[in-house]
Amino acid sequence: MQLKKLFRSRILQLVLAIYGVTGLVLWYLQERLLFHPVPLPASHTFRFKQPHREVQVRLNEKDVLHLVQFYPSDTSRVRGIVLYFHGNRENIGRYAPFAELFTQEGYEVWMPDYPGYGKTTGERTEQRFYSDAALVYRMAAGRLAADSILIYGKSLGTGVACELAGRQPCKKLLLETPYYSIPALAWYHFPLYPASRMSRYRFSNYEHLAHVQAPVVIFQGTHDRIVPYRHAATLRPLLKPGDRFITIKGGGHNNLATFDFYRQQLRAALR
Repeated sequence: MQLKKLFRSRILQLVLAIYGVTGLVLWYLQERLLFHPVPLPASHTFRFKQPHREVQVRLNEKDVLHLVQFYPSDTSRVRGIVLYFHGNRENIGRYAPFAELFTQEGYEVWMPDYPGYGKTTGERTEQRFYSDAALVYRMAAGRLAADSILIYGKSLGTGVACELAGRQPCKKLLLETPYYSIPALAWYHFPLYPASRMSRYRFSNYEHLAHVQAPVVIFQGTHDRIVPYRHAATLRPLLKPGDRFITIKGGGHNNLATFDFYRQQLRAALR
């Protein structure tokens, strides 16, 4: 009996040790789990087939915000500007092909990189994400009225887009594969840990949506393993009358643009 108690005690100690070590790993590596940037030298030049212009905005003596502006083929008939906040991988180069979805409908697409991504430099903090987005919005508002500015967020970028649309007027807020919040999403994937206390980033979409007065359109795939469908659906009760939650059957996290139904619904949302 004594041997069994000792064995059970050792097993419990081992389990607690594994739990603690895993928790420490998640705490210290959460930046690496959440962000996957590919930085580029300042001398790098993007060579995209579609018309575009690179813009660098110096924020201070050290930090630079870099964005690429994509243009429709007929620049004399621009319908508006889409502020596109991309996902957590690589840099603008990965997301540039999606700009065509908007430029072919007559919109300019302004796509900034986050700190540490591409040629954008500086410390990466949640507030820096928001302040950079606000700066890009002010630049767009200097060109066009708010009712010609659309805010689009993809995956990680939905947190940036929601916060911006909650503070600034726009024509529409479009969200692709959004989450409730980063702590809620972390808890979904690691349910044994107090994600709310451990997460250094919040990106609380559920809070920011409450302040968005513009129409909201959400695109979510049923086969998304990064932001599972039922997790994204927790945002549904927060939508206003007239807002839309569009389900892409069979859609994953990174392939919604390959579905005809997504493209049809996006074109309709851009009208």
